[in-house]
Amino acid sequence: MNRLSQKQGHLLVRLARQRIEEQLGLEPTAPVAEADLRDPALQEHRGVFVTLHTENKELRGCIGSLVAGESIVDGVGRHALNAAFDDHRFSPVAPAELAHIQVEVSVLTNPEPLEPADEANLLHRLRPGRDGVILQGPGGASATFLPQVWHQLPVPEQFLGHLCRKAGLAEQAWRAGTLRFSVYQVQSFEEPL
Repeated sequence: MNRLSQKQGHLLVRLARQRIEEQLGLEPTAPVAEADLRDPALQEHRGVFVTLHTENKELRGCIGSLVAGESIVDGVGRHALNAAFDDHRFSPVAPAELAHIQVEVSVLTNPEPLEPADEANLLHRLRPGRDGVILQGPGGASATFLPQVWHQLPVPEQFLGHLCRKAGLAEQAWRAGTLRFSVYQVQSFEEPL
């Protein structure tokens, strides 16, 4: 998979903001030209997440897809709207609030399974700050943390415990060796504050 340039990444961030502004009935602050969106690199099918933060760096919304089911451009547009208006953890973004929100776009590599996922192997193979982690458990339980979450949870045991809780499992469930884990990396682009 090709890495995106900073210029391409910032175009994606502008696109995410533009989709939110349009949904709110606002004039786009930095409109993206449709011709720029036809860039072949942006038409690749990749997993994408759009994350919104407040000025205090608090999470305000985060929605995305781990699988490469659509082009990067289409994923960014769709997930920007979902992060702003459909993240069940937050109320929808209001027009007056948008000027105080920072947009971040993460473009993912394809997930790779960690085998076997016993406790020692898992702790040995995880790369804090670099790996995003997907957990899959019994009964359809699943969750992911983007690599950026390592900034808040830098200790692997703590990171995995919170990931289990996010999936609705016991905090120590990752130690049992019965869960499946995959890792991925991201290219992350964000607006300047």
